[in-house]
Order: sequence, then C-alpha cells, then structure tokens
Amino acid sequence: MSKEKIKLAFIGYGQRGPALLKSLAEMPDVEIVAVCDKYEDRTRQMIHDVKEAGGCTPYAVQDYREIIANLTLDAAVVCTSWSMHIPITVAFMEAGVAVGFEVGGCDSIEQCWELVRTHRKTGVHCMMLENCCYGKREMMLLNMAEQGFFGEIVHVEGSYTHFLAGQILAGKEKRHYRLANYLHRNCDNYPTHAFGPLCKLLGINHGNRLVSLTSTASKAVGLKSYMRDNEIENKDLINERFMQGDVVTTTIKCAYGETITLKLDTTLPAFGSRTLAVAGTRARFDERTCSFFELGKDDPEGLWRSNWGNEREYEEQYMHPLWKQYEKEGVQLGHGGMDWLVLRAFVESVKSGTRPPIDAYDAATWMSITPLSEMSIAMGGMPVEIPDFTYGQWIEENVKGD
Repeated sequence: MSKEKIKLAFIGYGQRGPALLKSLAEMPDVEIVAVCDKYEDRTRQMIHDVKEAGGCTPYAVQDYREIIANLTLDAAVVCTSWSMHIPITVAFMEAGVAVGFEVGGCDSIEQCWELVRTHRKTGVHCMMLENCCYGKREMMLLNMAEQGFFGEIVHVEGSYTHFLAGQILAGKEKRHYRLANYLHRNCDNYPTHAFGPLCKLLGINHGNRLVSLTSTASKAVGLKSYMRDNEIENKDLINERFMQGDVVTTTIKCAYGETITLKLDTTLPAFGSRTLAVAGTRARFDERTCSFFELGKDDPEGLWRSNWGNEREYEEQYMHPLWKQYEKEGVQLGHGGMDWLVLRAFVESVKSGTRPPIDAYDAATWMSITPLSEMSIAMGGMPVEIPDFTYGQWIEENVKGD
C-alpha cells in the first residue's frame, strides 16, 4: 500500500544540498522532519529553507547518528562529501530507512560490496540520485536504443568535462571536498554523470555486465597553471603537489563485447559537456555536433558538418514519453529539469516500497569505476577486473536477490 506522505531526513548542505533540499521541501508528499550538517551555520540555513518552503521546524543536529537514534523515518537523502555517501547510506539502511544519495566516486571496492550486502541483508533500498539518467537527451537516446534505432550498439562514449579549477582551489574556503581528492588521488573521481546513462543504454546489470577496464592519466599541470595566471585566496596551494591528472581516460569492456570510453577533464579550459556518443550498426550519435547519422538515410561520403544540429529533427518521434509528459505539465527547475525527475523517482519508490530505478547494484557498479581506475593508473594502465556486484544475476533481465 502506497504512503500518501513520507517523513524524510536531509543530510549535508554543501555544493548540491541547497537545490535538492528546496525541491524536496516543495513536494506536497514529502515532510522534511530532520536536517543535518557537520557545520552549524549550514544547519541553521537548512532550518530556514525548510520553514520558508512551508514546512515545520525540523529536528537539527550536526551528527546524523542522532537522527537515526531518535527519529522514525521513511527516507533519508544524503548530500555530503563523496567519501561519506556510502557509510551514511549504510547506517540508515541498517536502521530500516530507504536512502537516496548524491553522486560521486567511492573510496574502495569494499565500500561498494558493503552497500550491496547491506541491501541484501536488510531488504532496504537505496538509490543513487544520478540526475543525468533523467536528462532529456539521455532519455531520448535510451528510447531510441530500445526501439532499435541504433541497431546493435558496439561502442559508447561519455565524459565529465567541466572546468572546475576555481572551485577546486577554493576548497578550503568553501569547505569543499574536491580539493583533498585532487591533492591525494589520481583516478576518474566523478564518473557517473555520463556512465550512468551509458550503462542504462547497454543494459548493464540487466542482461549485460562490465568485465574489465584500463585507465590512463595525463600529467597534472592545469591547476598549477591556473594559479600562476589567477589570484587565489589559499596561497599555500602554490607549493602543493597535485596527484590528480588533468585528463583521465578509461576504456571498459562489457560481457558481450561492447566497449565504453569515459573521460574526466576538469582542470583544463573547456565548456561543460558529457560528450555522449553512441555507435551502432545502423546509426550513430555525437553530442559534440548534436547530430545523428542513419545508414540508408545519410550519405556516408557526405560531409558531417552539413548535418550538425540535426538532433532536433528526431525529437518529435523519439522523445521519451516521460519527457513528453514532463514538458506538457511544466518542467521544474534544477539542471534543466533532471533534479526534479530523479528526486520524484526516489520519492515514488519510497512511497510504494518498490525497488528504485537506480538501485544498490547499479550504484555499486558505477561508483566502483573510481577505485578501479585508480588501481589501473597506478599500475601503468594495466587491465583491472570489474567485480560482478549482482552475484551472477546480471544475466537475468531483472536482478533478483532482494
């Protein structure tokens, strides 16, 4: 039986917290009863935001464990630093609380296994809030793939290309966790924005699986160059050595021979992009030119440039039904509407008590790319096996074991 309204705790108020908290506070079937951040000023702002949206004064603490000990909840949303996503999620799941948690890589493969084992032991669901799986373009590509537009998909590509030098170097002042990661790790630290939608395209964990990867990192000079040319507040960083390569390229092999190329590119000048590309036996898509090529329709000898931007010609026929309905009802703000859709998917799964569309198995698989890429880079680009977090059940269309 579906619940009319859920009681929710919101944990973390850093980079992503404010927008998500505001969206959830405005949902009539969500009551934010508790908020938490380790910084008191952020907790006070969270109280203000909830009350401003028409909610009651929430229970507010600096330690999420107090919420678990003292309140009865239906759900929690975790927007803390990357390294704390899984530990906090596991703690709430063990208390019987469904969790939606923000994206990012994890620290170790053992954390990924812990997430899956906790779900299997408790039967409690968690959902990675990978909003890009709900992007208008990403969902259209998924709809096209399901209709056979691409034929048999052979290769896909994606990236997190986003110039973040200023944000990274202001980590101390903004109390942001990216800085520590760039100082001490060398990996694809933020893979899921492109990787999640690509996994959905290829049916990963649902009839297909990832087998192995190789990763290579470039030298790390982008942040040093930025500091030479721009004024930064934390002058001590000028003498620091950054571990994180400017560009990390990862190639992944799937069970049925498909390949995936991922790229992390956040410290060199660039426009923001996920550079999605899909190559199949019948058609191809490239986000960099916003264009499709169809066998039998387009001339292989013709110039690609003349077809740049033809993506719009396909929208009427292939727009995903969810987005058609969304645009009809009115797109909500937040990353072009993606934030609202991913949060609604989580809320609806909690209300109905059903498995979310991005579950513990998906989250563990996608987050594992970070420590696995780190291993491969450290070994000079050697291949690394990707664990099967579904315990062999990927071969089924729907993973069992819940």
